[in-house]
Order: sequence, then structure tokens, then C-alpha cells
Amino acid sequence: MSASSLRSLEYLQGLPGSLLMKLYQQPSTVLAVFRRMLPHLAKTFVMIMLWIPKDMNVEDLDMMVRPDHRKEKEQALSVLERLKIIAITNVRAATGRLARNYRLEKQFKNSLRAALTGGGSHQSFGVPCDTPDKKKVTVDFLDAFAQQQWEAILYYMVGSAGAGLPGKGDISPGTKKLLELGNFVVIRKTAASITQAGFTFLLQEVNAQVWSLLIVYLENAESLKMDQVDMLSFLFMLGSLELGQAYSTEKLTPTQLHMLDDLTDFGIIFRRNLESKYFYPTRLGTTLTSDAGALRNSNASLADALGASTSEKGYIIIETNYRMYAYTSSPLQIAVLNLFTRLHTRYPNMVSGKLTKESVQRAISYGITADQIISYLSTHAHPQMHKHNPVLPPTVLDQIRLWQIEGDRMRTTPGYMFKEFNTAQEYQDAARYADNLGVLVWKNDSKRVFFVTKYEQLALFLRNKQEERKLAKEARTGPK
Repeated sequence: MSASSLRSLEYLQGLPGSLLMKLYQQPSTVLAVFRRMLPHLAKTFVMIMLWIPKDMNVEDLDMMVRPDHRKEKEQALSVLERLKIIAITNVRAATGRLARNYRLEKQFKNSLRAALTGGGSHQSFGVPCDTPDKKKVTVDFLDAFAQQQWEAILYYMVGSAGAGLPGKGDISPGTKKLLELGNFVVIRKTAASITQAGFTFLLQEVNAQVWSLLIVYLENAESLKMDQVDMLSFLFMLGSLELGQAYSTEKLTPTQLHMLDDLTDFGIIFRRNLESKYFYPTRLGTTLTSDAGALRNSNASLADALGASTSEKGYIIIETNYRMYAYTSSPLQIAVLNLFTRLHTRYPNMVSGKLTKESVQRAISYGITADQIISYLSTHAHPQMHKHNPVLPPTVLDQIRLWQIEGDRMRTTPGYMFKEFNTAQEYQDAARYADNLGVLVWKNDSKRVFFVTKYEQLALFLRNKQEERKLAKEARTGPK
């Protein structure tokens, strides 16, 4: 699952169940959640339960998964439960034993069926505009518009770090405020300064960047006096639209009409003016619910500058004496390197510099971490560097971390401590379940104590286990 999928999944998992049920009334939303948010095994479970007329017994579900994939099964069921896609019912069998059944929530089930089979008058997949535009809008124009708008946001952020990058266009006051609310930048005196969250944002691929900004937008829905369900529905709808096609605004809600102006500032849609009765989704919008590239690649494009994957051609060479050579002419790439490198020579297609204690610790003072620097250098390393293992020289890796350790000797992990279990078996079952969910950080078997980053699903697991023990005891001794 990509970083953008994980970010949006975490946001949805934190929403109350009542809001998710309203959201699942739209087939386009349900299809987007199914395609984008669910692990492959969870999708398999959903498709199995989508067409069966009765609940599925947990034993039947276990038979479909190999024993050595128990961890993946627990994670898939956990995601489905947190998104309120499946419901669990405990039924007493004829033998008196408690049996657990799974079923798809009715609203999700009906909407997914409608999305897969078609039909209905819900119009949740947009209303194409049949009236031809006087000035034809091409896909190339939409790509250029999206790149210009999104690059302006990143240029503002990189420039705020003192990278010496001149502004490229301007962003609206609302977008600047949103970056501040998301803690991507902070205002010191009269100037914006980038934060650690801002560096994390810069080093993400483009789809993840878009979702990070949109989640801040969604989290501030109440202060903006906008309906959160309408906002999410519209964003998921955009992911199902066709690039280059105009869509009517007539069926949009007041909240969604207000979103058009904001999303135009982000480059997610294009609209000629405030009075226009139609809009065009850009590639940033149509890839919201897919892992396709959000922007086309070009020599100096945003995708190359900040969102390139390890499979694409890199441009950075690092020597064991900390000297760096970057084969690029992109101002954005050069500005990012200048955040943690001392650059001293620039040629038409290359810049050279050096990683120094002062440059790295300056970046650390802004909030960037040693791991982020290493990740960026490794991701964008020249193909010649990839012939070595590890990609970066070990002396460089160690020294970057040592420069950070000089001023940072402790790492904190927020989470929850579980202790005082009644039996060793109860402790082992809970710790194993937490490990399967991927939330276990530390444990001490002798003291029956462990530490997790999330507790919701684990608490539900412990309650279910307690209920099972209670019912099993009643079956043996009879109810009081």
C-alpha cells in the first residue's frame, strides 16, 4: 500500500461510525475505499461476502487463509472493522459454544453492488457536460496548470527554509493558512519557516503530498463551515472522473461548490472563472484514488524533483569524503539539496557541494531528521551508486546520524502500555494479536507488559475474549 493510501486510510479510520455510514451512501465513495484503502486480502474477503446471502462463520474464513498468513488475515479484518465495513456477531451454537460470524454492513454492501453493476440515479460518478467548450481544454493544458499550481505551493515551502529559491508564482492566502494549520510551516515574525512535518511533506511522492494537504483541509471543515461528508464524497468522486472531460456543477452541494475554488488553488481541478457551470479534473484529481503518477515526468518537473521512485533515474553521487555531485538543472531539486548541503559550484547541468556538520545540523535545526536526509539521498542516488550495497557509503551514513545524535539523544514513541494480565495465556494471546496488527513496539514476557501505538482493536479483542470466557464458563456450570 502506498504512502498516500496509508495516510488517507488512517484518516478514515479515525472518523466516527455514523459519519462513515453517511459516506457509504455514495457508490463512488465505496468503490474508492474498496480500490484504494483496503489490503488485497481484505478485498478478497469483501468480494466473498458481497454476494453470499448469509453471514460468514469465522471457521469458514480461516479455511480460506493459509496458517502461515495469519498475520495478514488479522490485519485485513482489523482494517475492515475499523472502517465499519464488516460487523461481528457472536452466536451460540447448538453445542453451547460461542461462534463468531462476519457480515458486510448493509449500506456498504448495497453501494458497492451499485458501483459494480451500474444503474440507478445516484449520479455519484459526476455529470459530464455535453455543451462543447468555446476554448478547448486539452490534457496537456490541464497537466501544465496542475504542475504550475502545485509547484507554487512547494516553492513557497522550500523558499521558507532559506533555500535561496525565488518564488514561482504565488499561492492564495487560504493555501498559506492551510499550510500553517497543518504545521508544514510556522510564522516567525513576518516570515514563514518550514517545520519537520514540512520536510516530511516535501520528501513524499506527489500523491501522498496531495492527500496530506487535503486531510488538513478536511480536518478544518468545521471552522470553514463545510460539511465533512460532502467534502469526502466529492474528493472520492474526483478519483473516478475522466481526465480532459468537463463536468457540470449543477448537482453539487453548497459545500462542494465552495470546494471548487479551493481545489483550483491546489491545481486539483481547473475552472475558468467563479461563474463557470462546469469544471475539469486535472491529473492531481483523477489519481486521488489510484497509485498512478499524479503529474507527468519532465526534466525539471515536480515529480522528478520530489516524487521520483527508486526505479526512476537518480541524479546524486556521494563520495566517501562527503562530496556531492548532482546532475540536475531543476531549481526545485537544487533548492532541496541546499537545505542540508553546502553547495559551492553550479554548472548548466550539474551542481557540486559537500555534506558538512554545519549544513546537516542547520537542517536539523529546521526540523529535518538524519533519516530523512539519508532517505532522500538514497532515493535519488545515481544508477552508478545503486551498484553498491549499501547505496550510500557507510561512513557518510554513520556521520550524518552522529551529527544528529550530538543534539538529540532520545527518541519518543507515543502509545499505550498494557499490563496486569490475569494469566500468562491471556498475556501471550494479546501480545501476539498486537504483533499481528503491527502495533506492538516493545514487550517484556517476564513482567507480562507490552507497549503498542494503537489500542482500539486490541481493546475490542480483549473484550471479546472476556465475553468468550464468560460464556464458556456458563456453558460448563450453567447460568446463575
